[in-house]
Amino acid sequence: MSESIREVKPPHGLARIFFRIPILLYRARLGWLLDQRFLMMTHTGRISGLARRVVLEVMRHDADTESYIVASGWGEKSDWFQNISKTPRVEVTVGRRRFAATAQRLPLDEAYEEILDYARRHPTAIRELGRLIGYQLEHTPEGYRALAGVMPIVAIRPIAQ
Repeated sequence: MSESIREVKPPHGLARIFFRIPILLYRARLGWLLDQRFLMMTHTGRISGLARRVVLEVMRHDADTESYIVASGWGEKSDWFQNISKTPRVEVTVGRRRFAATAQRLPLDEAYEEILDYARRHPTAIRELGRLIGYQLEHTPEGYRALAGVMPIVAIRPIAQ
């Protein structure tokens, strides 16, 4: 099982500035420096209706469907996650490529499979992820299933043009 060891809130103050630096890279047309490992998603604010941006780590890219799998590390409290829950249509920039897409939370079983796959491919990163989001993560299938229940996994799928 995985258990919360401390409450973690989305970054604010100086930490927020640090987390927003990658957005500046994308806006300066330097997103290609982050390669395929990160993407910038432009989404609609659920209250303001204004365009909002977030840079997210790509857990997995499916080259056949051009879909991307990302995680909401701050859980359901994340502003971007709440925004896409209300308005799933987004714009994505990966490297030098830009496209319209829909963002949708994966069901628990699919989220669990994605976390399990990510843990196999990135064992060090999954250990850090648990610490970052405030969980004592048990690195077992049961622990990863518990993680899937508190950390939404989102599929970003291009809209056919």
